[in-house]
Amino acid sequence: MSVVGIDLGAYTCYEAVARDGGIETVANEYSDRCTPAYVSLTNKQRFIGVSAKQQNVTNFKNTISSFKRLIGRRYNDAHVQREKQFVPYAITEGPHGSTDILVQYMGEQQRFSPEQIVAMLLTKMKETGEAALKTKVVDVVVSVPSFYTDRERRAMLDACQISGLNCLRLMNDTTAVALAYGIYKKDLPEPNDKPRHVVFVDMGYTSLQICAVAFNKGKLKMLGVSSDPYLGGRDFDRFLVEHFAEDFKKRYNIDALSKPKALLRLATECEKLKKLMSANTQSIPLNIECFMDDKDVSGRMDRETFEGMTSGLIKQAEVAMKRILEYTKLRPDDIYSVEIVGGASRMPCIKSMVQSIFGKEPSTTLNADEAVSRGCALQCAILSPTFRVRDFSITDCQPYSLSLRWQGGIEEDCDLELFPMFSPIPASKMLTFFKKEPFQLEARYTYPNMVPFPEALVGVFKIDKVTPQANGESSKVKVKVRTNIHGIFNVSSASMVEKGDDHQEEGAEENMETDDGPKPENSDNSLASEEDSAVESKSGESNETPMQTEPDASNPEQTNQENSTGEVKKEAVAAKKKKKTIKMIDLPVESIVPQLNRSEINLLLEKENQMIMQDKLEKERADAKNAVEEYVYEIRDKLYGDYEQYTKDSEREPLSQLLNQTEDWLYDEGEDQSRQVYIDKLASLKKLGQPISDRYKEALERPAAFEALGTALQQVRKCSAQIEQKDEKYSHLEPADVEKLNKCLKQKTDWYEKHMNLQGKTPLHEPPVVTASQIHTEKQLLDSVCNPILNKPKPKPQPPPEEKKPDPKANEVKAEDQPQSPDDKAAMDLD
Repeated sequence: MSVVGIDLGAYTCYEAVARDGGIETVANEYSDRCTPAYVSLTNKQRFIGVSAKQQNVTNFKNTISSFKRLIGRRYNDAHVQREKQFVPYAITEGPHGSTDILVQYMGEQQRFSPEQIVAMLLTKMKETGEAALKTKVVDVVVSVPSFYTDRERRAMLDACQISGLNCLRLMNDTTAVALAYGIYKKDLPEPNDKPRHVVFVDMGYTSLQICAVAFNKGKLKMLGVSSDPYLGGRDFDRFLVEHFAEDFKKRYNIDALSKPKALLRLATECEKLKKLMSANTQSIPLNIECFMDDKDVSGRMDRETFEGMTSGLIKQAEVAMKRILEYTKLRPDDIYSVEIVGGASRMPCIKSMVQSIFGKEPSTTLNADEAVSRGCALQCAILSPTFRVRDFSITDCQPYSLSLRWQGGIEEDCDLELFPMFSPIPASKMLTFFKKEPFQLEARYTYPNMVPFPEALVGVFKIDKVTPQANGESSKVKVKVRTNIHGIFNVSSASMVEKGDDHQEEGAEENMETDDGPKPENSDNSLASEEDSAVESKSGESNETPMQTEPDASNPEQTNQENSTGEVKKEAVAAKKKKKTIKMIDLPVESIVPQLNRSEINLLLEKENQMIMQDKLEKERADAKNAVEEYVYEIRDKLYGDYEQYTKDSEREPLSQLLNQTEDWLYDEGEDQSRQVYIDKLASLKKLGQPISDRYKEALERPAAFEALGTALQQVRKCSAQIEQKDEKYSHLEPADVEKLNKCLKQKTDWYEKHMNLQGKTPLHEPPVVTASQIHTEKQLLDSVCNPILNKPKPKPQPPPEEKKPDPKANEVKAEDQPQSPDDKAAMDLD
């Protein structure tokens, strides 16, 4: 399983992977770790990332950027209308009021939803990850802004599915940064000690996000988030663009705002100027050649003037930063440090604002560009079963308060706040209703004015097949609602409690169940709720099933009391022994939420795969065309240079003419041909040019091959001479081996001298008598025969036979056997 984290920004993207025991940000095919969030469409293929941004000026109507800002929103949304002024491509209304992007693709005008464009970018990031990891990428964690609403998060999950990715978690940018910061800290307070409060400020290209986090050893808890979706680096760029456009209009009488190409060029230069001013206090020049009407333009700007122009934006940032202190009730003295990330956070005015509000020098220990992607990769590693990661608990928070509304019959609609602002996620609650018929629940944002989205409705959930009890009473319906790991609200399940026939006191009516008090009467639409833990536990679910409701007759105290009085009626005893029978029935839940269904996802996935295949085919076609063009230029340059002495006049002229004709064809009717046409054209060129190339190549390689074979022959000849001189080194060789060695040496020497002489007499423009590969083959044959003989080891000498030690007992003579006198000795000799 791959571990991949993707920071999908509005302007740039970064991708981090778990590899070699750590987290690494991978580079794309341009060896750049930053992939621009651009998609450019043409009549033949798509360009994504760096190649797409390169067409931002030349193909501006079909080059799409900042599309992440449109995902999950309707066309009449004020947010979408605001975005139209920042982009040069056409944004139009789609079916049912959706937002569509209108571009020219495959020779016709086509519509793409923002989800499809995001999926294209994710496909590119997927390919980058697969190239780095050398394996298939499926499971990922993708970042989203903390201010994203439920609808935008659902749309992002749809985009992941369209690109063929399984998103394990949609992670808030701020949470990812906090994880990347905290998981490596070894000096955090113990779990039971006072937490360390750290504020993270993330100003990117289009938005500002601030969060306060409480850190303890092995865990982090999000205390609150504050954001401004309409304040980012491009807003500062916009002031520079408008300033210089007005300046050029006065001094050069040209209107840059009226020409999209000129405006894009000016925006690019203003972005560079802003970055230079962040590092310099002196005045910085701006120069653009042939800007409009063949006029060169120039201007200057310094940091002080720039900050004066953008004072309103700086004030806007100040409001968002102060809001986090208000939300979390933190004082500057309670904050341990302030970490800044994001490209626009490098501006000195933002750093000064951070220091003035929080009373802390902004810290830059994190990589401002890559911190989010690294945090996402760490979260993916935590969720992956194949990687071991340091234990670290992450408690995120719900950015907006969520409420639930249901129909209350004759009275007004009932409303309940389920998840307050900044409540932990994931989280779930169990709700109990008493209903006689199917009903529906509406999830809404409690305070719509605090949500940067025009619609307060999150979704409608219909609970079906609710029926009254057999005795006509309302049925108890238990509904589980949940905010999942992605920050998306849903009704996860619903069940109805069905009671069997049992005894009930007269006049009692069960209408509502609560956890801490008796059931009120005459309340057909009452509701009770009980909170679950962030992760559903078995113990919590077991409490949902009501236990025995009547007293147990086996109670010893009751039994003793009854025996002492002796006045127990038979009817009372029977009632005490009677038990209620309860059955839980699962109810179908129909979710009406703004999300694509499975069939729509499959259709868009199929279309995405078709576009991927088209891109692949077009790349192969372009490669085939480039191969023809490259061959034409290469051979033509060498034909009267390096190849001249290897070419006959009868070969050179026809080949030269064919090369010129092919070049003219490439820029005329051969501009747009099929891949096979280019393959055939290259084959016809190589039919004439390849023999020349081969002769040139052989002439370069053959001398070295002859030299290697000559050296090998010389070494074998030297060894043969030593054998003839009875050298001790080769004294162990058998005569048959020596004969075989000499025979091979003579054959290869004759072959070497013959072919070397023949090749020396052959002109360079004629086919060679012998090729370098043939010479190498002869050398290998020589080595295979001679080396085993020459390297044959000597047999080990036989060890001398061991001498038997004389047995001392063998020389001993018994006393009775020894001669006692000379006469006895003489007698023994005679015997």
